[in-house]
Amino acid sequence: MNSELNGLQPPVCLTHNIMGSPPAAFHLILLGDMFYDQSLATSLHILIGDPGRAQFEEHAIRRLLRPLAQFELPDSVREENYGLSCSGVWNYTPEL
Repeated sequence: MNSELNGLQPPVCLTHNIMGSPPAAFHLILLGDMFYDQSLATSLHILIGDPGRAQFEEHAIRRLLRPLAQFELPDSVREENYGLSCSGVWNYTPEL
């Protein structure tokens, strides 16, 4: 409905497991509800972005994350986010 309201083509939505399939021409793949199966969850390569919120910094998942990049936030974003000054991108690494 959002795509229609904004005059865009709706995104491609697949409902089957594409792991192990030949790569397609996707720029971004969004996943939901993927941690119900241990072997599937372990095979995923997941990137997580967060500007250092306390809930993220203190979460147990942090021991399974490896930092990949850090970006300075623009002043307007800093103001909107209570002074957080940078955002990090983390790689989910379940084998740690």
